[in-house]
Amino acid sequence: MSASARLPEDQAAGLRRRFATPTLRILPVIANPALAWGGLLLERLASAAARLDRRTLVVDAGLHAREPDALARFDLAAAIEPLDSHLAYLAARGLPQQHVDAGGSTEAFLDALAEAAPEAELILLHAPAADLARLFGRAVRDGRAPQLRPLVLCDDSSATLTEAYAALKLLALRAGLRTHELLLAAPAGSRLAPRIAASLARCADGFLGGVQQHWLSVDPAEPPEQPPAAALVQRLDALLACAYAQPVGEAPRPRADRPGHAALAPLPALAREAGRARAAAPSSAMR
Repeated sequence: MSASARLPEDQAAGLRRRFATPTLRILPVIANPALAWGGLLLERLASAAARLDRRTLVVDAGLHAREPDALARFDLAAAIEPLDSHLAYLAARGLPQQHVDAGGSTEAFLDALAEAAPEAELILLHAPAADLARLFGRAVRDGRAPQLRPLVLCDDSSATLTEAYAALKLLALRAGLRTHELLLAAPAGSRLAPRIAASLARCADGFLGGVQQHWLSVDPAEPPEQPPAAALVQRLDALLACAYAQPVGEAPRPRADRPGHAALAPLPALAREAGRARAAAPSSAMR
C-alpha cells in the first residue's frame, strides 16, 4: 500500500492523539520515618520530572510533613502552592483520611487531587504505607492498577532498611502490592548501597513473595542546582509507564512555556530538612 493511501488513517490517528483525554499519572512514594533525606530525594525526583517536561505536583502526606492549610479541608486547589511554571506543592499530612469511605478506601482523595490540579501531568504522592494502601488498594484489587510499583525511599542505614521492609509488608498484606522500586540516598561509590538494596530484595522475595524491579542511588552531597543524573531521569520515565493512570477532563497548557531544564525552587517544608541533611552528609571518601 502506498504512503498516500495510508495518509488519511495516519492523520486520523494523529488527531485522536491530539484530542484524546489527557491522563494524569500518580506515583506512590513510600514515606520512611527513619530517613533524613526524604525531602532531598523528593527534590531530585521533581528535578527529574522537569527534565521529562512534566507539570508536577508534589503531595507530601508524610508523618513529618507540615500541617495542611486550613483551606485544604474545603478548597484543595487553594492550598496548592505553585513554585514555578511546572512545579507545585501541597502539604497534605492527614488529608487522605478526610476522604475515607465506608469500606476504608481513600481513593476519593486521588479524584480530589485531579480536580484541584487539572494542569498536573504527574503527582508524586509521598505518604506512609498505611495511607498508600488505603489510597491504591481498591484499584489494585479491581485490576485498575495492574503494574503499579511504589517507590521505596531509603538510605544505607539499618534503621531505614527496617522501616522500608515494614512498609513493603504492610502494602503486600493490605493492598496486594508486591512489586517495588528503590531509591537510595548514599554517597557516590558507597559499598553499603548495593548490599542494602540486595538485602531488601531478598526479604521482599523470601517473606512476601515480592519483587524489587530496580534500584538506584542518589548522592545526598550533590548540590541542589546540579541537574539530575540521566539514570534517575530514565528510571522515572520508566516508572511513569507503571504509575496509576487517571484521566482528567482538562488538557494542560501548551508546552512552550515550560523551562524543563531550569533549577527548581526548593519544596516548602522540605528545603530546611534537605539543607540540614546536606550539611550532615558524609563525604564519599568515608564509604
